Amino acid sequence: MNNNSNKIFGTDARIIVLGIARMADAIGNSFLIVVLPLYIASGQVEGEFFGFSNSLITGIVLGLFGLVSSVCQPLTGRLSDKLGKRKLFVLLGLVLFMFANFLYSLAHTYTWLLIIRAAQGLAAALTITATLALVSEVSSEKNRGGNMGVFNAFRLIGFGIGPLGSGALVEGGPYNLPVLGTVTGFNAAFFLAAIAALISVILVAFFVKDPEDTKPNNEGMVIHFKSQVPGKLLDPIFTLGLATLFMSIGFALLAPIELEVNERLSQGAFMFSLEFSALIGCMAIIQPIVGKASDKFGRKIFIVFGLICLVPIILFEGFVTQPWHMITARALHGVSAAMVFAPALALAGDLAKKGQAGAQLSVLTVAFGLGVSIGAFLSGYMIRFGFSTPFIIGATLAAFGAILVVTQVPKKGIEVEVEV
Repeated sequence: MNNNSNKIFGTDARIIVLGIARMADAIGNSFLIVVLPLYIASGQVEGEFFGFSNSLITGIVLGLFGLVSSVCQPLTGRLSDKLGKRKLFVLLGLVLFMFANFLYSLAHTYTWLLIIRAAQGLAAALTITATLALVSEVSSEKNRGGNMGVFNAFRLIGFGIGPLGSGALVEGGPYNLPVLGTVTGFNAAFFLAAIAALISVILVAFFVKDPEDTKPNNEGMVIHFKSQVPGKLLDPIFTLGLATLFMSIGFALLAPIELEVNERLSQGAFMFSLEFSALIGCMAIIQPIVGKASDKFGRKIFIVFGLICLVPIILFEGFVTQPWHMITARALHGVSAAMVFAPALALAGDLAKKGQAGAQLSVLTVAFGLGVSIGAFLSGYMIRFGFSTPFIIGATLAAFGAILVVTQVPKKGIEVEVEV
């Protein structure tokens, strides 16, 4: 760690710049969550894709991003470890995002949409693992939690802002622009997503440097499932990955059942958007606070407490009868999820072997992505067995995660010596 780096409000300037860069990038990418389904349904995409319906193709296009990203993250993380070049991988991913976002404006077949979405998944894999490894490596055990919290807060803010304006942008088109002429609402969204990625590239290129002590690491990949410590069954980083998986499954239960939620609570789309955003907003606000507190009081206590709190909160979401019930529950859900995620990333950074942060932190980032996908599928399928069923399962998984962390994860990284 370079102790001579500049600080902004007591935080390493590189963390702030990386956070702002990821915020700009997240704004652009979250645009697409709203815009792509509308684009596919608009009739501007020609041809057929194996006779699939529009809804199925939309699901495949949206889901392909997470699938490709999850598969590639351990590989890109390990490659950045091997080369000792974090900034290079962040820039490669952001540049690929920029071109992919722009190319949507030229894509009018389902095949090209899938190719571009897969390229975005690869871009995410390049960016996510290298960025988190860089945040971890410019930190120490005294400030890693706070740094992870600040970084994730920026990312979540971007993720929350994007969808708010994307629908209005599409509906407000076409636009008459000075140089470009007439631009459809869809192309305007794709161009802005590309510009957001370009801003991220510029910020990282000019204001971020790799830590001086980050060197190439040619050792074998160190991702264990079984504990290397007598008396423990699971590797602590793998256990933190499982806890993150269970937390993110609960995180994703609401979105796929919007119609059922609105019907149960006798509400419209606006109230649902408030309920959905309550979690993200509270998580963004609380993560830096909890992360910094974990630097002082320890990571494990926050992770366990957050998972325990998720149990009654998620359970309550399955039995709400009023919109304000759901808004309150989702806000508390965001607070509890923040207590899990930022300290878990910080503890994984504490436990990661020097030069292996990219590969080992990918365990948690992959787990989060898979959890969101699994949670969406779980909720969409299990709702047929009763409104409360997905939430009962989510609460049970959170309780299981708490038990795993209590029994398998040490309080400090120095208690574990991981061997290759």
